[in-house]
Amino acid sequence: MSDAYAQTNPQVRARIAALLSGWDRRVLHAVADREWPGAEPVLPRLSRSANHGLLWFGAAAGMVALGRGARSRRAAVRGIASLAVASATINTVGKRSVRRARPVLDAVPVIRRLKRQPFTTSFPSGHAASAAAFATGVALESRSWGAVVAPVAAAVALSRVYTGAHYPSDVLVGAALGVGVAFAVRGVVPTRSQLPPPGRPHADAPVLPDGEDLVVVVNRQAGSADAAVPVVREALPLAEVVECTPDELPAELGKAVGRCRALGILGGDGTISLAASVAAAHGVPLAVFPGGTLNHFAYDLGIESVDDTCRAIAAGDAVRVDLGRFTPGPDGGTGHFLNTFSLGVYPELVRIREHWSPRIGGWPAGVLAAALVLRGEHPLEAEVQGRHRPMWLLFAGNGIYERMGPTPGHRLDLANGLLDVRVVHGGRWPGLRLLAAALAGPLSRSPVHAAQKLRQLRISGLAPGTPLAYDGEVAEAPRELVVDKALEALTVYRPQALL
Repeated sequence: MSDAYAQTNPQVRARIAALLSGWDRRVLHAVADREWPGAEPVLPRLSRSANHGLLWFGAAAGMVALGRGARSRRAAVRGIASLAVASATINTVGKRSVRRARPVLDAVPVIRRLKRQPFTTSFPSGHAASAAAFATGVALESRSWGAVVAPVAAAVALSRVYTGAHYPSDVLVGAALGVGVAFAVRGVVPTRSQLPPPGRPHADAPVLPDGEDLVVVVNRQAGSADAAVPVVREALPLAEVVECTPDELPAELGKAVGRCRALGILGGDGTISLAASVAAAHGVPLAVFPGGTLNHFAYDLGIESVDDTCRAIAAGDAVRVDLGRFTPGPDGGTGHFLNTFSLGVYPELVRIREHWSPRIGGWPAGVLAAALVLRGEHPLEAEVQGRHRPMWLLFAGNGIYERMGPTPGHRLDLANGLLDVRVVHGGRWPGLRLLAAALAGPLSRSPVHAAQKLRQLRISGLAPGTPLAYDGEVAEAPRELVVDKALEALTVYRPQALL
């Protein structure tokens, strides 16, 4: 019985392979014989442009340049990550497992053929896998960009049969593998839609139709203020919009909070942090319009665009969030932060970058600052929780930063009463120590890095002139200070149904 099965099984496999091979050749010849209006000047060029992923890198760059908000950037990054994994998998495993020869080109018109024929094996199609992986990865983060990219990906896959570079089954299997890889990447690094809604607990806030009784203060120098202000004015025609310089912000916020039912703020994290302290002190809800470069607080809250905030204002949906604080703060009062407080290399880096940025530009100034800071020989000396230690960095986050896959991610709870405290110990090679700390995880203990969840942090023994940073702002630290949190001190508009 077993001998008969052993003899029959190879025959069955051979017959199935022959049927598939025959189907492949028939479809390939059918595509070659058919007239495709407008395809001859397009598909061969499109196929060549996808070599080495160049088409998709260009598409990702276009999405970042033309898209609005973090969703476009995330879609571009996820698309490229999915493409990279799919390409590596196909080229190292797929093509070596099935060494199938390329199609014979006799049936393919010369004008359709690629000028440079591929020399790798045929099965599966790497171009189809990369196209499908990129398009699927993009669509998992942004349906609108996915709808734009999908037809291009389908055309690339078709072009591989049209030019005779692949059999149809090569393309179908490659595309299926690409889709599978994109979903596998999502399993490791979840999309925004898979994460639980950030922020809690739910709070009621005034319903302000068309922005009635809302005053929005705008930092004119914010990264995307020029593009965001017209959108705010159009979406909230009854709102009062006040544009000012950074120096004018404190005074304008103080005046605005006295004549509104809700305070709006458009700017980066430092601007939003200042507005948050004003709103909390006067007991009015805050409407955050992301307008900076990174917008950490807005994105952790789940607000990625002006439309998100407008929906929340129209529905009166809001959440309560903690407000980080340190005492004494600037001018001897209490300093507040929504995102992070830090001592050590980061405040130094910010200070040097801000000094050189007007002269040589932002990115060169950042590189110069990092080079100067990381070659330093003397770490910061301080007492932390009563223990003296040298350290390169002390970081306190307003809430716990969770991982998203292999990288630090977002805060999923903005009202948990906890500080995410991390210390990078002093020693040689600060750059390597910082890198090791970044890879170690949010709650690890090692000779390089320690992390704890705390409700209060006491720091003393700081040298005069030591800088501290809070939400991107830099100030001189006092000799002693206490970092803690004002629990659920702030009400912030945030739509309950996050898209």
